[in-house]
Amino acid sequence: MDPTEVAERASNSVEVLLSRYAKCIDGRQEIANRKIEQLLREYSDHARGR
Repeated sequence: MDPTEVAERASNSVEVLLSRYAKCIDGRQEIANRKIEQLLREYSDHARGR
């Protein structure tokens, strides 16, 4: 979820959100990277007609 949206709902700034709750989002970049890589593979396969 977008950090700005989460911060707004928690009545905090993004800075406070990230400093206070960083442990909750640790590892999310790796998950996002895997999803992006999968989508790129699917797109590449589709573009090649597979």
